[in-house]
Amino acid sequence: MGWYHADQMLLGECPTAKLCHIVEPWFLGPGAKGPGGPEFAEFQKKAEAEHGVQFHTSLSAVPAKAEGVNRLTLISGRTVDNPRLLGEAIAAGCCLIYLEKPGAPTVAELETMKAQAAEAGVDICMGYNKNVCKYVRKAREFAAKTPGSHVTFVSNNTYEPTAASLGECFERNAEGMLKNMAIHELALLASFYDVTVDNIDSVVVDKEFSSMQTLAGPSGKDYTDFDRVKFTIKTKTGKSVSVQADRCGGDVSYAKVTDENDVELFRHCMPDEDDKANVAVLEARHPGAMPYFFSQDPDYVTVKERVARKCALGEEAKDIATIDIAIAALSVGEYLTDMMQAELGTDEAKEVDPAVAAAPTGVALDQ
Repeated sequence: MGWYHADQMLLGECPTAKLCHIVEPWFLGPGAKGPGGPEFAEFQKKAEAEHGVQFHTSLSAVPAKAEGVNRLTLISGRTVDNPRLLGEAIAAGCCLIYLEKPGAPTVAELETMKAQAAEAGVDICMGYNKNVCKYVRKAREFAAKTPGSHVTFVSNNTYEPTAASLGECFERNAEGMLKNMAIHELALLASFYDVTVDNIDSVVVDKEFSSMQTLAGPSGKDYTDFDRVKFTIKTKTGKSVSVQADRCGGDVSYAKVTDENDVELFRHCMPDEDDKANVAVLEARHPGAMPYFFSQDPDYVTVKERVARKCALGEEAKDIATIDIAIAALSVGEYLTDMMQAELGTDEAKEVDPAVAAAPTGVALDQ
């Protein structure tokens, strides 16, 4: 993901930001001669020669920023490393941090990071790009003018429905589906539907669709996770919204709006017909990259540009998720994981009262 962010900036797709520094301890160290190492070395050589980008093995090696320059640090590394990287980014003189989802492995760590940044006077914006996606916006707009309607956000991915493919996925994303793949949808629910653990009135799990498996990862260790989930949340403030996520559902995600009888009234997909031509161009430019990079390419640009303008010009970063949204989304993810693991052990879908359920590598750039 960090590579894709860097590539977009080097191509000039985020005009307010200039990429100045890349921190990469693995490919500049132990991974230099392993898989991907030679390709990274070629990328480094080109970025240095054509764009003057400086490469470092740690954030502490990044030179002090020039007087009058606003420094933004984009953290796109392993989730487990993010708490440490955030502290190092603050020490490196940044005034704003773009933190990739979910931000940290646990809610407690996110809350500590929020306090640390606030004490230093540093803002945090989250990389929840679906907050600005066209398909999300269009579905919300249609629902807003359709009384009695209901929105379902559907997230699909392209893993093979095999034990080997899903086992590798479960191990690499060990935090679990609801705190990784579907965390984008939970951020949408926190941002636009007032969904927090305290505000959940009920959860209905579609047990016919949902599936949980225990599979061996490449290391041989077993991991238990969902390969697909579907649920509807009703809030105490009167809102209702559904989420469906399928690791093997394909390369098209969408949002749909239904009426009181569950008749579909509207659907908008990502990518839509207008986006598919750009997807074809990106597939040719980056053969072998994950397909979701291409369908979400415009949204990655939008988030970076809005965050960059906030850093450089003080503009509002419209619809960009905050650290508070990240905390709410991860809290709901933890709550739902515990609840759904228990719920999928029963025979039929039912409403669950949350009161009785289980409680719930960085890239640095200067403006």
